[in-house]
Amino acid sequence: MVFLVAMPLSLGIAVASDAPLVAGLVAAVVGGIVAGAIGGSAVQVSGPAAGLTIIVADLVQTYGWRVTCLITVLAGVLQLALGACRVARAALAISPSVIHGMLAGVGVTIALAQAHVLLGGTPHGSALADLARLPDQVAAAHAPSVLVGATTIAVMLAWSRLPALGRLRPRLLPAALVAVVAATAVAAGTGWPVERVALPDSLAEAWSGPALPAPADLHGVALGVVTVALVASVESLLCAIAVDRLHDGRRVRLNRELVGQGAANVASGALGGLPVAGVIVRSTANARAGGRTPLAAILHGVWILAFVGLFAQVVELIPMAALGGLLVLVGVQMVNLAHLRDLRRHRESTVYLVTLAGVVALGLLEGVLVGLGLAVLLALRRLARLSVRTQEHAGRWHVVVRGSLTFLGVPRMTQALRAIPGRVPVDLDLDVDFMDHAAFEAVHAWRLDHERTGGSVDIDEVHEKWYERTSARTPPTAKTLPPGPVRWWAPWAMRHEVDGDARVSGLLLAGAREYHESTAARMRSLMSRLAGGQRPRALFIACADSRVLPNVITASGPGDLFTVRNLGNLVPPYDPAAAPRDDSVGAAVEYAVEVLEVPAIVVCGHSHCAAMRALLEGAPGDAGDAALGHVARWLRHGASALARLPGLPASAPAAEQAHELARLNVVRQLENLLSYPGVRRRHEEGRLELTGMYFDLATAQVHVLDERRENFVAVPSAAVPHPRAAGDAPDGEPAGPTRGAVVRRRRPDGPAH
Repeated sequence: MVFLVAMPLSLGIAVASDAPLVAGLVAAVVGGIVAGAIGGSAVQVSGPAAGLTIIVADLVQTYGWRVTCLITVLAGVLQLALGACRVARAALAISPSVIHGMLAGVGVTIALAQAHVLLGGTPHGSALADLARLPDQVAAAHAPSVLVGATTIAVMLAWSRLPALGRLRPRLLPAALVAVVAATAVAAGTGWPVERVALPDSLAEAWSGPALPAPADLHGVALGVVTVALVASVESLLCAIAVDRLHDGRRVRLNRELVGQGAANVASGALGGLPVAGVIVRSTANARAGGRTPLAAILHGVWILAFVGLFAQVVELIPMAALGGLLVLVGVQMVNLAHLRDLRRHRESTVYLVTLAGVVALGLLEGVLVGLGLAVLLALRRLARLSVRTQEHAGRWHVVVRGSLTFLGVPRMTQALRAIPGRVPVDLDLDVDFMDHAAFEAVHAWRLDHERTGGSVDIDEVHEKWYERTSARTPPTAKTLPPGPVRWWAPWAMRHEVDGDARVSGLLLAGAREYHESTAARMRSLMSRLAGGQRPRALFIACADSRVLPNVITASGPGDLFTVRNLGNLVPPYDPAAAPRDDSVGAAVEYAVEVLEVPAIVVCGHSHCAAMRALLEGAPGDAGDAALGHVARWLRHGASALARLPGLPASAPAAEQAHELARLNVVRQLENLLSYPGVRRRHEEGRLELTGMYFDLATAQVHVLDERRENFVAVPSAAVPHPRAAGDAPDGEPAGPTRGAVVRRRRPDGPAH
């Protein structure tokens, strides 16, 4: 399949590069065999690449073909050196907007040049010249060449859209091959006088190896070596990474792939071939056709060599206008509008368009440099993006600085700080992801000046302690807030001025605005992936207490926890004959276990639980109490835990008894879960973990149930191993939980699972 794709494209790229036609075939053979055998990608196919056509055409026109072959060899040597130095990943630092813009510019240049070939003429050396002279070429078009080229384009566009006829599927044959064969058949059948492919009569005649340049050209040749090496390397590495998404075999080894590309270019240049690079069209065809090892790439080169050796006369029947039509369509398709739409969402479309225009108007190297320069400027601008917001309320000033606080943003921040009157209290929130020394000096100098005038400054850092670390050696002269900055999970009252009669709806809207300003854009990509369905990792049963935040204490995110909350984190035992029945918790348990197939269920209790205090003191009201009747009836599900509460000394504080009951309650609810048939079955099969947790509000510490010691153990602050990697914990230690939330539970008859 790759061989059928490569044959017409190799000839067409040789035409576009103003190189001998056989040079494209040599590059295809060498790229397949050498790069496939030595490179680090399992499915990437290398050969002459459309992205290099402008460079090669310029080199051929400037220095001649044989010196271009030497440049190809030296570019390969440079690639070998880069691969040996293991710097392949550095090439990936180039912005994709520059790469896509470069390829689009190359595509426009190819299409403009080959439009002249399709019309029966010849290109004029530059994209602007080809564009300027295109109207004259259209007026003097050679009708047979136009018809042959139009046939090629029409077949390529229509081939993939044809319906399947039984087992005959159009996509089994490459559109490029079918189009060239159809155009060749039309030209041969009609006897139209069109220019055809001319191959040399013998291998000796075909070979034209490298030659040394003139001394005056050494500087230009060196620049050409670097350009060919870098463009070929970046294109090959990006192609290899992209093709990795199309198969599930061995991942690409980038440095080895760079070495393989270098070896292929040395061999191709020495044999009189075009520069070699990884080609996305051939590589994609290889992966989709079932290629999984480098053998496919190697054999495609063997088939090309055998075909040219045995059927050269068939190749010579191909009209040049057919290759011109093929390249016009290939060039147009290189302007990928999908890339432009993606870049617009990331606000990088300007770099794409400027690079495209630069390649077309100035040349490939110049256009790429212009695009890189613009990408760097935009990156610096983003790094310097800073917002400073000041607000005064009841004589107290609140200043919020967001962004990256570097010397570039110091003037704007200083202007806002200097506008604050003296002798007033100021809350300064530094919501910054970086602060350089110039910014620290500006903040610190303003703070000292403001405090000398009788004012006060409270500095709160929302991310890392940039200011605090730098000022550690300078004793503060004003009281500052204690460590522990106000963050998104802090209550409204700690982030906003909340009056006693503040409307909750206003706070909700303020919170929603803050979410949209700071979080929604970052979550959009994640939530779009989760919108199609949920696969939670655990059913999390917690108390409805507003101080318990399951996602915070487990450091989990959207889609991780299927959460059920109620008074006292209770699970009514399974009893289909009970009346009245409470189906809410049971429905959630059944849905999580039977439909979502969660691998774990967590019951989380907490200290200072009002439900536990109510059980100790006697349930509020009674079943007939209109005000709290539901509460009384619900708390009956916790009576079994109360019955197991050991006798504590009469002098024991009520709070201690409530904490002990909250822990026992977690154990009891885990037992209730096993009364559900689906839970017990999956638990006994080893497919469901049952976990107990306890959250101490006063210390903000998470504890996990260790059944071997029958108590709760505080989760250590150090990182804990992932349960997939951790084995059973030693005796006396909690089993290795992840995210502070998972402890392994043993089956009565088997090991931990």
